[in-house]
Amino acid sequence: MCALSLGIGLFFWLQGATLVLAFAGLEITVVGLAFLAYARHATDGEWISLQGARLVVEFESAGRCERAEFAREWVRVEPKSGDHSLIELSGQGRSIEVGRFVRPELRQALAREIRRALRSA
Repeated sequence: MCALSLGIGLFFWLQGATLVLAFAGLEITVVGLAFLAYARHATDGEWISLQGARLVVEFESAGRCERAEFAREWVRVEPKSGDHSLIELSGQGRSIEVGRFVRPELRQALAREIRRALRSA
């Protein structure tokens, strides 16, 4: 896409329309910045797992990682403010919000699934 835009800009530059190449360069720069923004958030996500007697929550956003571990018998699972808000996992003086990548109407189902997993085994 960038090569095509640059080719069109060069064609018009050779025809005497010099500003077209400048705008093609600006377009290529903006596309490059958009790819950088996408790449920065391409691996964003949340991972919730039970590892023995511990509930482990890992969250990554824009390359920044956050990890929280809780003793499974002390974890509280509740909505942050309302039914469609983020889910707050708390225990032992720590808390973390999960559900950023889940549609708001499905967050209650996620909370129920986490509670069920904590009670089992």
